[in-house]
Amino acid sequence: MGEATAPLDERKGRVTLVGAGPGDPGLLTIRGLRALEAADVIVADRLGARAVLDEFGPTLRAEVVDVGKLPGHHAVPQDAINALLVTLARDGKHVVRLKGGDPFIFGRGSEEVAFCRDAGVAVEVVPGVTSAISVPAIAGIPLTHRGLATTFTVVTGHDQIQALGGARDHTVVLLMGIGTLANSAITLARGERGPGCPVAIVEDGYGPRQRVTVGTLDTIALQAARRGIRSPAVVVVGDVVTLSPYAPEALEAPAAHHRKAPQQ
Repeated sequence: MGEATAPLDERKGRVTLVGAGPGDPGLLTIRGLRALEAADVIVADRLGARAVLDEFGPTLRAEVVDVGKLPGHHAVPQDAINALLVTLARDGKHVVRLKGGDPFIFGRGSEEVAFCRDAGVAVEVVPGVTSAISVPAIAGIPLTHRGLATTFTVVTGHDQIQALGGARDHTVVLLMGIGTLANSAITLARGERGPGCPVAIVEDGYGPRQRVTVGTLDTIALQAARRGIRSPAVVVVGDVVTLSPYAPEALEAPAAHHRKAPQQ
């Protein structure tokens, strides 16, 4: 018989990946907050994580290491972040890696987990609220709705767009997609969705610049340019956009019957 696995020595260093959510400290999970309170060092991104640290930082004992992108220079390279997590953990510290949104949704969290495990460092993941779902909710947009949309896909707005099928009942959520918005809109309009498919952009969700822009695949790029839309922003494509109170009257007709109260 093999030997039983020894219990984790709490004095040994370890890493906890914590999802900070989309930028509202109230959307940090309780488990995530408990991890922050127990941390010796917090290795933090800027997007999403900064609001959490601004809210809870004064009550935390941990040292904060900022590895996120700052105005005027790039973020710390991923390889350097991986090495830092392992180095700190091997020094016997409880390290919290605080990442915006959810660590496993386009956040490279799985790479950090694999690197730590390969180095023999204990690692745990605390999920976070992803902006892909929570930011559209600000604009009153559900990604699925009975009779209107039964599936959704989250992409980054790059190469995945070309191979993405479906019609207007297949909701598409674009993250990090403002720089390639015009190309994405043209590509999606070529398929079953068509140029009149509704689109919404929610800028700076839960932040001070929060703003919603609604249009269609054939108008949204021009609207974004005229309004000076900037990242961070989440783009939603599909008929679910018509459920938003921000949707203009011209977009309401296809989904108007879904707004009515159910018959008794």
